Amino acid sequence: MKNYFLFFLVVIISSCNQSKKKQALKPDELETVAIAEIPKLDLAHANKLAELPMHCINIEYPNRLSQTLGADEDLQTPHVLHPAFYGCFDWHSAVHGHWSLVCLLKSFPNLENADTIKKRLLHNMSKENIQAEVAYFKGKHNKNYERTYGWAWLLKLAEELHSWDDSTARDLEENLEPLTLLIVEKYIDFLPKLNYPLRVGTHTNTAFGLSFAYDYATTVNNEALKGAITTRAKHFYLLDENCPISWEPSGSDFLSPCLEEAALMKRLLSKQEFLTWINKFLPQLKDKNYKLEPGKVSDRTDGHLVHLDGVNFSRAWNFYKIAEGLPEFNHLKNIANHSINYSLPSIFEDSYEGGHWLGSFAIYALHASEEN
Repeated sequence: MKNYFLFFLVVIISSCNQSKKKQALKPDELETVAIAEIPKLDLAHANKLAELPMHCINIEYPNRLSQTLGADEDLQTPHVLHPAFYGCFDWHSAVHGHWSLVCLLKSFPNLENADTIKKRLLHNMSKENIQAEVAYFKGKHNKNYERTYGWAWLLKLAEELHSWDDSTARDLEENLEPLTLLIVEKYIDFLPKLNYPLRVGTHTNTAFGLSFAYDYATTVNNEALKGAITTRAKHFYLLDENCPISWEPSGSDFLSPCLEEAALMKRLLSKQEFLTWINKFLPQLKDKNYKLEPGKVSDRTDGHLVHLDGVNFSRAWNFYKIAEGLPEFNHLKNIANHSINYSLPSIFEDSYEGGHWLGSFAIYALHASEEN
């Protein structure tokens, strides 16, 4: 009996020692993390991506207007209601389809059919067409139309035009200016009235709308808009802790509520302020073995289920933003790369449900990759 007791004692002590050794290992020694290929946007991909918006920005149907009717005469065709941005199924997709083309032309001046694309942009975004868009937003029943997702993409389009050194860009920027200024005015008027942020994974996510608007304000040096965004975002998010990212994504998300908020605060806070904040908000991101599996798409012909390809692209651009200038978060770039690589191949052979919008998300994520 005594010998058995000594044997079990030795086993227990040995197990404890092994446990201590395992705990003493550094986090990056616990497991091997698969390194993803870094996705790149080259001319060949750019030409393929340009085909997606060119295929839909002037395709009127199918179309989801999301319109509030005040009278019989309000019921008009998409082309009449939105002569600039009527294609690609809905208004915001048409807007970021135009952004995609501007972004690709800016990055790849030798893009195939560059002259044709420029002519299409100038035709769609003429002074007259943009004035009609302004009139729609000033209508009694649609003053809050596309708040704030479409607003954000409109300002992203304006930002891209402003930073593109090209004569076509100057004409387009001038044409778009009345609508750009109206959206800026709407942001500044709306934000003080918003008592609570929308923490969802779809269009109305407040942090996403504020991030793109802040980028525009920074690029054009609009201090009033920057101030309005900074004040409200800090009010909404500065005291947030322990975001439940393990609950994400929901079934039809294309944005990550946790990561959109984190990327917005990265824009607004100093380096040390952000490190303090992120360590409370998403402390798990410090772990070099942190994983976030891509959102799995079961049916890309389903307009809602294919949203999950979008969540992979948007997660990626937010991880790149969080890691920007912070070496301790460089491991997040690998998660971003995995996310892009999962969804990128599918969008080129996608059905219209994804093809009318996912190219823009892919382009934005790929550009974010290049900047890191």
